This record gives sequence, structure tokens and C-alpha cells, in this order.
Amino acid sequence: MNSTNADIVIVGGGIVGVCVAYQLLERKLFANIVLLEKEDKIGFHSSGRNSGVLHAGLYYKPDSLKANVCVAGSKRLKRWIDQRSLPISKCGKIIVPQDPSLDGQLDLIAKRGRQNGAKLEILDQKQLQELIPEARSSTGRALWTPDTSVVIPKLIMSKLREELEINGVRIFTGQKNWRPKPFDKQLIMQDGSVISYGHLINCAGLQADRLAHQYGVGLEYSLLPFKGLYWQLKKDSPIKIRTNLYPVPDLDLPFLGVHFTPSADKVPTISIGPTATPAWGRENYKGFKDFEFGVALRSLDILAKQYVLNRGHFRNYVHQQALLSLAPFLLKSAKKLIPKLTLNDIEISQKVGIRSQLFNGNTQSLEDDFLCLPGPSSTHVLNSISPAFTASFALADLIISKAGFTKISR
Repeated sequence: MNSTNADIVIVGGGIVGVCVAYQLLERKLFANIVLLEKEDKIGFHSSGRNSGVLHAGLYYKPDSLKANVCVAGSKRLKRWIDQRSLPISKCGKIIVPQDPSLDGQLDLIAKRGRQNGAKLEILDQKQLQELIPEARSSTGRALWTPDTSVVIPKLIMSKLREELEINGVRIFTGQKNWRPKPFDKQLIMQDGSVISYGHLINCAGLQADRLAHQYGVGLEYSLLPFKGLYWQLKKDSPIKIRTNLYPVPDLDLPFLGVHFTPSADKVPTISIGPTATPAWGRENYKGFKDFEFGVALRSLDILAKQYVLNRGHFRNYVHQQALLSLAPFLLKSAKKLIPKLTLNDIEISQKVGIRSQLFNGNTQSLEDDFLCLPGPSSTHVLNSISPAFTASFALADLIISKAGFTKISR
């Protein structure tokens, strides 16, 4: 790489970084944009491993950043997908209370969803079984939203990259071991070349907190990684699911529980999961590969303290989700939605991801919302977790506004 000048440098080739570049071009704010990705291809981590669900905006507290961008972002992404004839399954989603004590949460989710602008309705048992005959509601009620869709994230990432490069964005992949000089507005690359910039936008996902710390930003925050493993229905299973099927989640935790998701492929694969088990590294997808001793030790320490103090319902998390990577525990959880399900119906999936969940050391709690912090000639996007993929275009506008370039267009 030769020495380079750019108006904007975006670090991170996931959906957030790519859409920020896309929106900067679309709104004619900047044309001289460089995007850096440490892997050999974009979307290698969270974005490419995403479940592909475009959420309807049901769960998020009204007036939160997530609520403000989810519904609008989903509509924009669906329209973008349709215009390019990319695969999308507009299959909707059903939420059922897996225990009678959770039935009241349906009403809270419905209230939040309506406030956030989502379409939804409450179903009875007959209406539920018309959509999924094998599904069970512990109380006979279910919540249905037709706005939830499923896409193929890798195809979206590929098309976005193609359009960015056609329009002059320079995308440099395989860029590792560089170091920033924040007050000189420069990045010193591994080969000794220099990238000078006017403003840097940190969309580094799993590594975003580490980069922010080099700018003196968000020092109280650190990433607590959770691994999402999936199972799937075997092709010969008699159970057929045509729509997303979710349990009522614990709204005090940022995990949605084990659910069923049909893919957007011509012959859909029905995923079951994901788990939310502690990961022993930020990129610890399998076994002890990319094991990070410091990350593992910190995760165990935080989880143990949270369990003892029962902060944020963490004791419920440990009891309900921490062991879901083990087949009997996952099956027990999945059977609350589909009682007929057996071990003979399922097999392990190759799909696995890491959730880049942010932990606030000052409050000793998990951050529930997106976080966008200013730094020296820089903007740092932290906690870009679900529904970041769904909200990507609207979230990009929000980030651009936080960076001070322009107001969000409504």
C-alpha cells in the first residue's frame, strides 16, 4: 500500500462500516473514503455469520437508539434488497410464552412494538397452529408480526462492496497490525505506509473497544464475547416450519433465547439457536482456536460476580442459557416451542458467531443499546449488536449525525 490521503477512514468491513461508507456517498457528503478490514474479505465476522433475520422492532425500549433505527432501517434495507432482486423471505415471526408466567410479557412486547411502529397482532391457539401446526403456546396466545423477514447476509455484503468500489471507495482488506496516531490523524500500516485522514469512524465490531481505547475513548467499556452456536432441523424431519418461531425473552437481558429460523435459500434450512454461551476469545469460534487467556479470565470473573449479585437477571441467564451448547439442554429449551422435537430431528450446524456485547465497568452491567462516542477527529461505534444488521442504513445515518457531518434526514 502506498501512502494515502482520505477525507474519511472507516475501520471495519462489517455491515455497519460498509453502510456508513454507502450513506456518505449516497448523501454526497464525502467521496474520498477508505475502508480498512483486517480480514481478507469483508463481512467475515459478525455480519457474515448473522442469522439473516430482519427484525420488526418489537423488543426495544421506546426512544432507545435501537427503537429509533430498527423499523426505519428494516424498511430501507428491504427496499434496497427488492430493487436488486436479492433473496428475501418475508415469512414473519411468532412469539410464544413458553411458560404461563411469561404470558404478560406478550402484552409488554406488543405495547413496545406498537410504540416503535411495528405491525403486530395477538393470535389464539387456532391461529397459531394454522401457521405452525407443531408449535405450542403455554397459554394459547401468541404474538404475530408479518414485518420480520430473513435474508442471506453474505450476498448483501458482497453487493454492497461491489457498489462501493464502483463508486470509488477504496477497500483495503488483510490490514492487520497497524497503529493509529490520533493527534496526527494518521494510521501507520504494517508495511510502513501512512494513511492520513480528516476523520476516522471506528466500526471495528469485535475489536471496536480496543481501537477506541487507543484514542482515549470509552475506557470504562470492554467487550464481553458470547458464542452463538446453532443446530438445525434435518432435511428428513417431519417438522416443517415456515416462519420464525421465538420464545418470550427476558427483556432485562440482551439475548432472545433459542428460536427457529427458516433461511432465505430456495430450499430453506431451519436453524435452531443460537446459544449465548461465554466465548473464550473475541474470535473463538471453535474449540480453543483463537483462545485468549485474558478474555476468558475476565469473562469468568464478570459472570461469577454478576451471578452472585444477580444483577440484570444474570442468575436467570446462567440457569437458562449458559449451558445451551450441550444438546440435551438446547433440546429441552427448543421443546418448549415444539414439543414433538427429538434428538433424531436435529443436527449440529456449521453456523457459529460471536456476539460483541459491551460491558460497562462503571455500572457493572451489560450495555443494552448502541453506543456512539466522540474522540479526537474520530467517532467510535461500540456495542453494534442486534439489530445492527436490520437497522444498518438508518444506523449509518445516526452515526454520520453523531460524527457531526449533517442531521439525519427524516
